[in-house]
Amino acid sequence: MFLKISIVPRSALLLGFAGLIPFFGTAAVSIVPDMQLQHFSLRALLAYGAVILTFLGGIRWGLAMVSSGPANLFGPLFVSVVPALLAWFALLLPSSLGLILLALGFAGVLVADLRLSTAPTWYPILRLPLSAGAIIALSLGLFT
Repeated sequence: MFLKISIVPRSALLLGFAGLIPFFGTAAVSIVPDMQLQHFSLRALLAYGAVILTFLGGIRWGLAMVSSGPANLFGPLFVSVVPALLAWFALLLPSSLGLILLALGFAGVLVADLRLSTAPTWYPILRLPLSAGAIIALSLGLFT
């Protein structure tokens, strides 16, 4: 899989991996032994994870619009709003439960995206390491 990463457009690769910086930055700050800073960084990690999970749903919405006919649009559009609903619900939970829900959401969207036939061939190649990074960072936030 990593040998194929060369087919990912450079801009998508750079921006995608740059998107992991806030995940790991906030996860790293969450281990600082300052309760206020820990609380703030966990909330920031949760919020960023929610935003990115919602973004992934938006990608699916866009792909559905250009690849599905009006008669077949409901299913793909329905699936595309699930990440946003999960992300919103995660923000309403205590931080630890919200982080777990987001990590599960990222895993679920990854599984669905790996089966997505309407995306460019390079998309699942990029999604795998990015989703793994997001899940790892969200999981690190649980250890504070």
